[in-house]
Amino acid sequence: MTTTSSGQSGERSGAVRAGSPRDVALSAEQYSAMQASPEFQDLRKRYRGWVLPVAAASLLWYVTYVVLATYANALMGEKLFGNITVGLVLGLLQFVTTFLVTGLYVRYADRVLDPAAGALRERFEREGAAGSTR
Repeated sequence: MTTTSSGQSGERSGAVRAGSPRDVALSAEQYSAMQASPEFQDLRKRYRGWVLPVAAASLLWYVTYVVLATYANALMGEKLFGNITVGLVLGLLQFVTTFLVTGLYVRYADRVLDPAAGALRERFEREGAAGSTR
């Protein structure tokens, strides 16, 4: 049973029940062991392998836009159609890029990072629970 913010009790589908592995507090040694494990190192490698290149590309795209806006006034002021300029289109594409990167990261995390992190957490919580009952 869980208590909602209004004080009402109710069963929640994802509620953590007493005695479940998530109730187990891991020791500093167990956290160090988790960090040193090959699974954790693989998770970090996968995270960094996606985030760092995408962050670098996004930053490069943003800096390119700022440099063009600062030094290429003629290009940025070029009308494409009506009163729509190259600068306006590139500026709006900054927003598109932000949402696209966010969506791609969420999809990647859901497919790759979250399952690996969940399995790692469950393994160490299970080992922590077994170690605390000895």
